[in-house]
Amino acid sequence: MFTTTLQPIEQYRQVGTATAVSQADPHRLVSLLFDGAIAAVLQARHAVLTGDIATKAAMVSKAMRIIDEGLKASLESRGDPALEENLRSLYEHMVSRLFIANLHNSEVPLTEVARLLGDLRSAWAQIAPKQEAAHADLHA
Repeated sequence: MFTTTLQPIEQYRQVGTATAVSQADPHRLVSLLFDGAIAAVLQARHAVLTGDIATKAAMVSKAMRIIDEGLKASLESRGDPALEENLRSLYEHMVSRLFIANLHNSEVPLTEVARLLGDLRSAWAQIAPKQEAAHADLHA
């Protein structure tokens, strides 16, 4: 009835992503959002450099949505209000820079956003909760 136009490798990626998301704790979900945003920005930067305008627009749009609807939406009001506001402002700055990159077909804002996302991703990884040794007793 309905057929898919996805190539086999893309179908495999989607299954892998769906599996990672369904098995992730909240901290890991945010890490996946960072990873997705960084990948989209890097793909957009490559598209700018190669003159692939359609891919650039699609990847910039994807990165903007991940930042705005994922990362910014995941901010919690339970934490430090100043930190939350600073992150919210930083995410809004990134979305603005992505808009500029798309409008002017420029790699400079994309490089800036990739660096900012990378820095935040590294900081996020540093505060990852420690894995419990629950599996250690399984083979005892």
